[in-house]
Amino acid sequence: MAAETTSGTSSPNTDIDSLSYEDAREQLVAVVSRLEAGGASLEESLALWERGEALAKRCEEWLEGARRRLAAAKDQAGQGN
Repeated sequence: MAAETTSGTSSPNTDIDSLSYEDAREQLVAVVSRLEAGGASLEESLALWERGEALAKRCEEWLEGARRRLAAAKDQAGQGN
């Protein structure tokens, strides 16, 4: 049964790379709410935690990309003057 749970926890995380920032953040909020509500089994809590970590990483990737784009735009604007 643990093998089923383990394979179940890695598969749902494979979709994270295709999520927009807004979708990843929305799912992260839902995961945090679920964890804070309690009542989940240890296995489910661990799976939620792992998904939350992956979602947070995806959000950070989006934010870092936005920072790079803003910096590049500022550099181009500064060179144009």
